[in-house]
Amino acid sequence: MRSTAGSTTPTGAMKRPERSGRVRRFGRAERMVHRATGLLMLLCLAGAACLYFAPLAELVGRRHLVATVHEWSGICLPVPLLMGLLSRDFRAELRGLNRFADYDRQWLRAVRRRQTWPEARPAGKFNAGQKIYAGWIAGAVLVMMFTGLLMWFMGFLPYISRTSAIFVHDCLAWAITVVLIGHMRKAYQDPEARLGMRTGYVSRSWAVRHHSRWLREERADAAAAAARTDDV
Repeated sequence: MRSTAGSTTPTGAMKRPERSGRVRRFGRAERMVHRATGLLMLLCLAGAACLYFAPLAELVGRRHLVATVHEWSGICLPVPLLMGLLSRDFRAELRGLNRFADYDRQWLRAVRRRQTWPEARPAGKFNAGQKIYAGWIAGAVLVMMFTGLLMWFMGFLPYISRTSAIFVHDCLAWAITVVLIGHMRKAYQDPEARLGMRTGYVSRSWAVRHHSRWLREERADAAAAAARTDDV
């Protein structure tokens, strides 16, 4: 249960004290899931590139090893997320990513109109773009796994041809590559966001500029927790 609408903090959850001038954005579970998923995704794409482009294949060699790494890194992609579900904080993050609020629609309208000032783009802990990216990449990974398994076990669904599976797999791989490059470009342009993913903490001024509603939700959670403590 969350104490305020849109909040990702479970009611009654204890949080570590904030560092001076900084706000705790991500816990260890969230950071580890992100790192492990990113590493597996890069292994998958690097293996695909070595299998797809002849010059890279000749340079790297060991085609069977590369194919094995590519296949198993793809199969293991959901594992970090599934393990993250053991963490209550991570489950709360997923609930936040899965909710679209009115201010998220306002954020998207501001993007279409190229309005960049903070008041035009209100955001909770995750902005609308991050929510869309998370949902899209999760769906794309499932389709990639499905088509990859069809290519691996050709008799699994005989009414779907291997050629069709390869076509969908290759097209979606290109789409994932483009989207992932965009994601990494955005991260490169925002050192504070990268710091938050590395250390778990961001500056309060950055949070005010980019995720002001998140700070209000955090304050509301803290006030509600204090009120419950006083009642006890």
